[in-house]
Amino acid sequence: MDHEEVGRYWDANAEAWTRLARAGYDVYRDGLNTPAFLDMLPEVNGLSGLDVGCGEGHNTRLVAERGARITGIDISGNFVRHAMEEEASEPLGIRYERASAVEIPFEDAGFDFAVAFMSLMDMPDLEGVLAEVFRILRPGGFLQFSIEHPCFTTPHRRTLRDEHGRAYAREVGGYFREKDGEVQEWIFSAAPPEEREELRHFRVPRFTRTLSRWLNLLIEAGFVLERFGEPYPSDEAVRQHPGLEGARVFAYFLHVRARKPG
Repeated sequence: MDHEEVGRYWDANAEAWTRLARAGYDVYRDGLNTPAFLDMLPEVNGLSGLDVGCGEGHNTRLVAERGARITGIDISGNFVRHAMEEEASEPLGIRYERASAVEIPFEDAGFDFAVAFMSLMDMPDLEGVLAEVFRILRPGGFLQFSIEHPCFTTPHRRTLRDEHGRAYAREVGGYFREKDGEVQEWIFSAAPPEEREELRHFRVPRFTRTLSRWLNLLIEAGFVLERFGEPYPSDEAVRQHPGLEGARVFAYFLHVRARKPG
């Protein structure tokens, strides 16, 4: 499966995804992943940044609010349309373009940093993507991204729960079997039943890689590994979003920052 075929899947997902995420049903993003990502993000005020796989622009806007001059790209034209409509409604100076991450339409060394919120894991040609991101970064620039944790989002996985429904362990298997475009169907579990029944479920091609493969691909692209994060929900986050309780038993997400040598 190539990047254009993957893009067609995300074009089909974009309407339901945008509607549900903007209604607050992407609780793993809003309650845990994005806050932890922004806590780890270095100072970006006044810097030029690229959001790779920006989707409907929610996280792009949060980075822009920190003072960055940000550009967002996504292979889905429908997601880019939603992002541009939000920018037109409440301008933050963000530029959006429909573009593939393996063919970034910008000059060499044109950005101080790049971010990728939960997008790189959905791209088939990760080597090509990392090469392109490395190319568009200035010397000393950084890439920070979040992905599903490779050790716990394996081809077989199951959360084990006690008699009260509380998670106490994660069962994983098939870690070394890398998926290459296998399509999974799902929808945000926090959405009301009537919404889940009415809307078309997301169809997402999966590309799983081992932890060592992720890190080695970054090194082979020329990056220097700098910092890692495995978000852990606070008491308040779990009170607001009880579904995050499992993230205290195993890591849902992995955050990585890597830098282009100066």
